[in-house]
Amino acid sequence: MESSEEADKTVVQEFTYLLEKSKQLFSGIRDLPQFGRKHWPGYFARTFDVYTRLWKFQQKHRKVLDEKFGLKRWQIGELASKIGQLYYQYYMRTCESGYLHESFSFYEAVRTRAYYSDVMREERDDLAVKRLRYYARFIVVCLLLHKDNLMAELIKELRELVEVYVTKFGPSDAEEWYLVLKEVAAFVEANKIVSVMGERSRPICLSHRLASRYETLEAVRSLRVSSERDMVKLQQALVIGLTTKQVKFSELTLDMFRMLECLEREPEPGAIDQDDADESMGSDDGSSKDRSGNPNKYLLYRPSVYQIMTYLSSGIKDLPNNSAMLLYLSGEGITASMDKKAGPYQRGGIATKGGNAMKSNQTEHQGVYPEDVLPFTRKPLMVVVDSSNSEAFMSLRSPFGQPLVCLLSPQNIPPTFTDPSVGGLLTLFLHNPLVAFCCVCGVSEVEKSVWTQCRSHVEKFCIEVTELMQAVATDTSYLVLMEDDFLRLFIQRYIFMCYVLSGHKDFQEDGCIPQCVPPLPQEDVLQSHALFGLILDLAGMLNATSLFNTSDK
Repeated sequence: MESSEEADKTVVQEFTYLLEKSKQLFSGIRDLPQFGRKHWPGYFARTFDVYTRLWKFQQKHRKVLDEKFGLKRWQIGELASKIGQLYYQYYMRTCESGYLHESFSFYEAVRTRAYYSDVMREERDDLAVKRLRYYARFIVVCLLLHKDNLMAELIKELRELVEVYVTKFGPSDAEEWYLVLKEVAAFVEANKIVSVMGERSRPICLSHRLASRYETLEAVRSLRVSSERDMVKLQQALVIGLTTKQVKFSELTLDMFRMLECLEREPEPGAIDQDDADESMGSDDGSSKDRSGNPNKYLLYRPSVYQIMTYLSSGIKDLPNNSAMLLYLSGEGITASMDKKAGPYQRGGIATKGGNAMKSNQTEHQGVYPEDVLPFTRKPLMVVVDSSNSEAFMSLRSPFGQPLVCLLSPQNIPPTFTDPSVGGLLTLFLHNPLVAFCCVCGVSEVEKSVWTQCRSHVEKFCIEVTELMQAVATDTSYLVLMEDDFLRLFIQRYIFMCYVLSGHKDFQEDGCIPQCVPPLPQEDVLQSHALFGLILDLAGMLNATSLFNTSDK
């Protein structure tokens, strides 16, 4: 009997130790630097190891822990929820979607096994909050994985749980939770631009991630500027959301969410091993499962200018040879000084936190300016600016002879398309050009068969752009950066946007067409009769030909 009691005591002691250790390591993740790879991979490895041991230990000794430790189902749920958080945070740092699926597995297990079902019996408001936070995190993961039906169920359940929480406890944070509900509802609604109708008139989920192979390798090799070096690869991406007017959820504006998606590849079939949630902790060393080749992304919501400089510096410092960086900026513009002799930092920029979105302050420049980016043009760089003052970046040139391309949003967008709550037009075209085409043509519903035809047409446009860029005297900055799949796709979709807006009757005023640095050859690249013919064909498929000018094309 004594030996049995001693064994049970040892089990409780070991579980208590692992539990405390896991909490310490999990709390320490908040203090890890968000940039660079010097410290966090090893720390995550140790955290994964402890949680793996803890999860398996509670499975093996569940009966003893129930009887001697008083283990509650909500405690198992909290453990599974933290493992889900751990996988999500690791996904955000590695940008490999396999970890996002692992996060989903644990979050789903919490719900299907009703681990939090008895929380309200505890009469503790802190436990009720933990359940609400779990739902909010689970919704974000479903949003990223396009599990729309499940997300709708979760939102409904969260709304009911918030009402119960507010009624029972009368908490001081009630308004914050109502704001969460409002934000997620607005976010989901703003993301519904076009519905693609499948069988039985049911909408189907659209994928916005990069397909495994969307062009022939021969077309890519033809872009090579020099055969004496490796092809340039996008390794770092800094996605910055500075706007205060867009819908957001969990510190992701709509523009940031769209850029996050189009900087990832679709996982290869069979690349992700979806085991049972209880057994799917993954590699203890935190090593990658799918080796997706996605660029490392940093997402910054309304950072200060000093944070931006820090992340840019770290990203460029960690950039290997033959690698490129992407800087994406979405925000309100700071208007330029009216003085024609205005010097640096007076041409305007993008307002950051604490900055003035209307005027350029002469004494304290709380904004991102073209001059701020100059030191980081020592390596290949693409800059994408979606702002009312993107034109300020037309002055950006690299003094170091490195490839630099800036894709800039239109300055003047017709009022019909300027609702800030639904995101930037340039970002929408880069995210999914066919969805953006439907948006500017007022098409809200498309049959699946028509959608498939249209998508093939857009892909044909992009491939012909690649061939055209090689054939004409295009600036080598474009040819070098187009060696990377993601950057090539952005340039192709930017050119697609130029053709759509230049031919659209509602975008004929000055400033309605996006700009770029260095400028593309007008006659050879931006005024091709063959490419515009593809745009008109696409408009015909969607019954939108009347919206386009055809007489001078």
